[in-house]
Amino acid sequence: MKVKSILVSQPEPKAENSPYAHIIENQRVKIDFIPFIKVEGVSAKDIRLQKIDLTKFSAIILTSRKSVDHYFRIAEEMRFKVPDTMKYFCQSEAIAFYLQKYITYRKRKIYVGKKEFSDLLPILKKYKEENFLFPGSDTCKAELATALNDLKIKWERAIFYRTVHSDLSGISNFNYDILAFFSPAGIESLFKNFPNFTQNNTKIAVYGDSTLKAAQEAGLVIDIKAPSPETPSMTMALEQYISKVNGKK
Repeated sequence: MKVKSILVSQPEPKAENSPYAHIIENQRVKIDFIPFIKVEGVSAKDIRLQKIDLTKFSAIILTSRKSVDHYFRIAEEMRFKVPDTMKYFCQSEAIAFYLQKYITYRKRKIYVGKKEFSDLLPILKKYKEENFLFPGSDTCKAELATALNDLKIKWERAIFYRTVHSDLSGISNFNYDILAFFSPAGIESLFKNFPNFTQNNTKIAVYGDSTLKAAQEAGLVIDIKAPSPETPSMTMALEQYISKVNGKK
């Protein structure tokens, strides 16, 4: 069955020359972008209920741009002036550069991993005298906490934002050839919004092992999976599949 329509369960990319635009033009398919999940920041009151005192920490572990945004949002809400001596341990260079939105980059102590969380661990291990804050979401992977505990460093996890299911009741036509998912929460949102969903001829695309596992546990048949050595991104996996079933463009 040829692919004519795709639903991507994420916000539409802002860049005009995104890989999705390339698929739309080259493969002549329709792509709709509807976020199945959204992020909501917790309040300063919630942080206090977690018994988090921002003044205690000399260093912050940052694994996403969202963690950066919500840390500084909470600091402002709590009227906490982040000291110039604060050390920032960023999972990637992109996150480190994003800090410039809030601080004078060249005047701060910033330590950067290559890309994966595991790349950051040897750097953290060198600073056992620091008291680390790990701000993140309510869906933090258990293995990250295990890795930090194994380092024998002083650290505390704090939930600064939560991942919640979007209300998709406004979707009147759910007839897509492919549904693309990027997290287990996206799979959960599908069945929360459409409890009677049946896959039938719909093809399911997933990104990441945890998403794959969640989809399989929900009884879905997976037709497209990324990343792989041949298709490291979702867009590459989608285009490869569409080219195969529609005929190369």
